[in-house]
Amino acid sequence: MKGIILAGGSATRLRPCTKVTNKHLLPVYNKPMIYYPLNTLLKAGIKDILIITAPQGAGQYLNLLGSGREFGARFTYEIQDHPNGIAEAFIIGENFIDDDSVTLILGDNIYEDDLSGAISSFVRGGRVFAKIVSDPERFGIVEMDAQGKVLSIEEKPEHPKSNYCVTGCYIYDRYVTEAVKHLRPSGRGELEIVDVHNWYLERGELDVCVIQGEWIDAGTFDSLYRAQILAKEKLQHRMII
Repeated sequence: MKGIILAGGSATRLRPCTKVTNKHLLPVYNKPMIYYPLNTLLKAGIKDILIITAPQGAGQYLNLLGSGREFGARFTYEIQDHPNGIAEAFIIGENFIDDDSVTLILGDNIYEDDLSGAISSFVRGGRVFAKIVSDPERFGIVEMDAQGKVLSIEEKPEHPKSNYCVTGCYIYDRYVTEAVKHLRPSGRGELEIVDVHNWYLERGELDVCVIQGEWIDAGTFDSLYRAQILAKEKLQHRMII
């Protein structure tokens, strides 16, 4: 299993803080934001990790994280020149992934739950992590039957079929690059991660793990504030970095 942290973008919602640094380098309590998704991968035993960032952030990441030796891991770096969608990460990382499965986590997603078991038990197909939210029309929503089998996934539906939001951690087998190559850009010109989910769903190879603890997408000032509290009160003793 290999890991990818997607830490690109321009983070305009966090201006002026992100005028001089990448969002994922902002402090969340006493650690840079990217330490939290990195901790998720390392705790699951993933030691070979690709960090994808925007051109202006590459030097900062290299200075902060280095080769990965300090963390008992090996880091590779790639540039995403433009924010062309989450799924583009699998094209950028095609040679890195090679014939392995891969866990992709967004650099601003912070989880209270330990995802190690769900990651290490993965065998094939695709796996996503879902969390109940109160405003499902803002997210990619997964519909499941009573046994937890995935029935549908829809991005920002006008009439959501459930309250289960797909969060920013995804596991796929080595065929994910093939899946992305079959995609066409959406109306906003991006390769959408929901289309990758549906590629696997159409083959009956997508499952979902429901997370119980808090999940934060720290892309706004309010969510960043909540992340600070979560990190201070619940996450510090669980960090291995």
